Amino acid sequence: MPAFLTLRPAARSRLVFVCDHASNLVPPELRDLGLPPEELARHIGWDIGAAGVTAVLSEWFDAPAILCNTSRLVVDCNRQLDAHDLVPEVSDGTLIPGNQHLSAAEKQDRVERWFHPYHQAVEDVLLEREAAGVATTLVSVHSMTPSLAGAPRPWQISLSSYRDRSLVDPLLAALRRPGDVVVGDNQPYALDPAIDYSTPFHALRRGLPHLQVEFRQDEIAGAEGQRAWALRFARAL
Repeated sequence: MPAFLTLRPAARSRLVFVCDHASNLVPPELRDLGLPPEELARHIGWDIGAAGVTAVLSEWFDAPAILCNTSRLVVDCNRQLDAHDLVPEVSDGTLIPGNQHLSAAEKQDRVERWFHPYHQAVEDVLLEREAAGVATTLVSVHSMTPSLAGAPRPWQISLSSYRDRSLVDPLLAALRRPGDVVVGDNQPYALDPAIDYSTPFHALRRGLPHLQVEFRQDEIAGAEGQRAWALRFARAL
């Protein structure tokens, strides 16, 4: 099972999209991590709708997109390698049987087989563009649950940032201008280099312009919503 999927790798748009939690697939040898299909279909297995949004954005901008092809429960490709939840034993109250009592070697095997190949695929695209002198803005696409611990999340779309606000502030203004959606600014999540891996590793360390966006999952659960929200975001961007 491939660790990643790359769309339009040679495209020359300024934008490059990444989707760390695009898939809820578990490699066959891991036997669904001991979970029933309904658990893998939940948000604990992936960012629901994010892959579809990313695909539409890649098409709209004729831009490269790299999508992780394994569930975040196998190994979370947006966590630092020393994070306690890199290979989560429990996620949102659900025990993950196939992740219990793993040895350091077993965890490292997952990193080598799925984490590193995905991130190398992102690096391959970025390095080729650097060599060709193509300017890049990295956009990381995620989705969030409609509520957490019983608390509703009003934001239909949200931008996460760290210190660089040069792209975030004008994009927030553009998203809010129509006045018909609730837009979050570092809500419910901020970009945190101590926790997040993809944007810090691929963009912050290079000084690349970057954006990280969250779409609420009930808005993008189906293909129609994915396309509508991708195009709304694309026009604002």
